[in-house]
Amino acid sequence: MTDWLTVLTTTDSPEKAQALARVAVEARVAACAQIAGPVTSVYRWRGEVEAAQEWQVLFKTTAARYDALEACLRAAHDYETPEIIATPVVRGDAAYLRWIEEETARDAQRDVAQPPVRGQAQDSDAGPGTRHGGAGAAQ
Repeated sequence: MTDWLTVLTTTDSPEKAQALARVAVEARVAACAQIAGPVTSVYRWRGEVEAAQEWQVLFKTTAARYDALEACLRAAHDYETPEIIATPVVRGDAAYLRWIEEETARDAQRDVAQPPVRGQAQDSDAGPGTRHGGAGAAQ
């Protein structure tokens, strides 16, 4: 098993996706969450083939925090059987993976560790960056 995971869930609105992302990051069971959608999901439910518009939420976490993240998502999710799927991260940027570990540490200090920003020089005293990739971040 690897030390890092991406964990995927889906929900039926962007507001619910944002709420799931926020609760997991605030609880430090995920370092970050990315929301994508809408996507169309086609599935069998109670004997019928259904199609629904959903939003995907992709969390970055560690294997050590997976159980806590799953419990957090189950408690916050309104689906009867939510999709919660973990995929191992086989390789990644060392600074980014270290950031995931720091942000999900149970005793992490608030707002200390920051993920690297592409194209920004890293200074050992300044930390690896100021923003995480996503809306409004340096690309």
